[in-house]
Amino acid sequence: MNVNAIEATGNVSLIWLAVAIPLVSAGVLLVLGRRARSWGHWFGVGASGGALVVGTMAALELFGRDASERVQNVTLYQWLPGSELDVELGMRVDPLSITFLLLVTFVGTLIHIYSVAYMAHDRDKTRFFAYLNLFVAAMLLLVLGNSYLVLFVGWEGVGLASYLLIGFWNQVPEYATAGKKAFIMNRVGDMGMLLAMMTMFASFGTVTFDGVAGEVGGASEATLTAIGIFLLIGATGKSAQFPLQAWLGDAMAGPTPVSALIHAATMVTAGVYLMVRSNFIYAGAETAQVLVAIVGVITLIFGAIVGAAKDDMKKVLAASTMSQIGYTMLAAGLGPIGAAFAIFHLVTHGFFKAGLFLGAGSVMHAMDDDVDMRRFGGLWKHMKITWATFGLGYLAIIGFPFLSGFYSKDYIIEAAFVGEGWRPWVFGTATLLVAGLTAFYMSRLFFMVFHGKPRWSSQGPDARHPHESSALMTIPMIILAVGSVGLGWFLDAGDRFVTFLEPVTGVVDHQDPVIPIAVIIGLTLTLVAIGVAVAYVMYVRRDVPVTAPAANAVVVAARNDLYQDTVNESLVMLPGQWLTRGTGAADRGVIDGIVMAVARSFGSVGRSVGKIQNGYARTYAGLMALGVVVVIALALLARI
Repeated sequence: MNVNAIEATGNVSLIWLAVAIPLVSAGVLLVLGRRARSWGHWFGVGASGGALVVGTMAALELFGRDASERVQNVTLYQWLPGSELDVELGMRVDPLSITFLLLVTFVGTLIHIYSVAYMAHDRDKTRFFAYLNLFVAAMLLLVLGNSYLVLFVGWEGVGLASYLLIGFWNQVPEYATAGKKAFIMNRVGDMGMLLAMMTMFASFGTVTFDGVAGEVGGASEATLTAIGIFLLIGATGKSAQFPLQAWLGDAMAGPTPVSALIHAATMVTAGVYLMVRSNFIYAGAETAQVLVAIVGVITLIFGAIVGAAKDDMKKVLAASTMSQIGYTMLAAGLGPIGAAFAIFHLVTHGFFKAGLFLGAGSVMHAMDDDVDMRRFGGLWKHMKITWATFGLGYLAIIGFPFLSGFYSKDYIIEAAFVGEGWRPWVFGTATLLVAGLTAFYMSRLFFMVFHGKPRWSSQGPDARHPHESSALMTIPMIILAVGSVGLGWFLDAGDRFVTFLEPVTGVVDHQDPVIPIAVIIGLTLTLVAIGVAVAYVMYVRRDVPVTAPAANAVVVAARNDLYQDTVNESLVMLPGQWLTRGTGAADRGVIDGIVMAVARSFGSVGRSVGKIQNGYARTYAGLMALGVVVVIALALLARI
């Protein structure tokens, strides 16, 4: 069910401050620059915290209302008045947007605090915190906008902020290239968003959520399918889903807090938000809805395979995000039965993935910014807080019983087995197998970093002296670890979270899967246990080579991201370059050639005529006589 919005009152009417506070902070810090070096970072932390306070006040008021009153609209002003496209700049506060607001601001504020210590010695840390504030403000505008157009403004803001942060250390060429890669691939996805809005306006005359939802009942399935596919293209770019996922691994070029923010609270969650927000469109476009699920399945398998072969700690986590967001994309494509579970898993994933990235940053801090897991090992003795908090996030993501991921991801697996025909068997089997593969590659990461024999030396020119991080880094990690443990149980108790989302996602019809739930849970836990056991034998019981050994073709392909860059270059980049060169050649040889030929002709005529203008009277008299003869000849010809 989609409830029409009522005008907001009370604390909810002040929700615009959640966007304004970090946005103003970003502007202040960018203007002041290094002049605010001594206090700018705390100013940025305060701005993110202020947005959290505003969101919490609005959420508390929303929780106390009936379901019919939990969808509210805050109108700020008429953005595009007096035209056929009449758009107001407004915000929609409902269970979906308030969930994202709390996730973004809570996790984002912890990341800001962590960044105070992580970026302490960076000369441009004020600019870094300005960009972080901009990222938070853009994401909040994205999830709070009451129309696709306002959402798109935040959507573009998120793309800009990610570009600035991924390439923050742009003095390193490959880091600058990584930022450009993310920016360009997201622009490809953004064309899908633009086409979707154009189709909405052409078909319904509006791009507001309520307006489109009210018109879809009279729209053809072909129109809804087109809109649904265009929206999906946009979502694949932002959420790093197949086939626009290749930018995510390279995005690790940014400082580690950026990776945590992108993967846990902003950017990659935006595409799933768009799918769930647009559920009224997909309800009437079965083909587009199935495509959403198929994209999710492909991506969750793709990410898991890549994650199992990487030695770069952060890139393993990036591949993990790709795979986990694939789970949520699949769930969003299952309709009401999966939409609520998609958001459930996004929330729990936000906590344990942020904790895992911040833990990785703590390890880098202790190991001279190294990210190669083959040069780690045995770190748990030296970094016990990092080991414990990272370990709880690891257990949560693999679905260890009664931790957060166990509740949220298993619901998606169960929902994938619901339906008729081939879908439950294909979707469900894929989610089961990837659960086992997730347990393997995340165990591989955990064991290679913290357990086994140390593969680093404490003496010599390359000596390492691992140590625990400061409290500013460990306290956010501890808080996120607590969420990784208990948040899933808290949200699941009494179906409170799924019920809370019903005004947006609809009432969840708990249909029976094609195989009993107890069997699904048993199979999932068995595969998880096998994945952990295999990783333990390979990376704890056996010695881990310091350099990657030779491998079969599948592993080599996974190490190279299954050659996705090669595919993109062959299918898109090279033909695009050929087209550009051909267009340039045609422009120079045909269009410019014709223009220049005409110009040269007139030039030649002008030069010939110019020779006649020699200043001699006899020449001019002769020309006049010739003219008279020509005129007489023409007159005689006309009379014949």
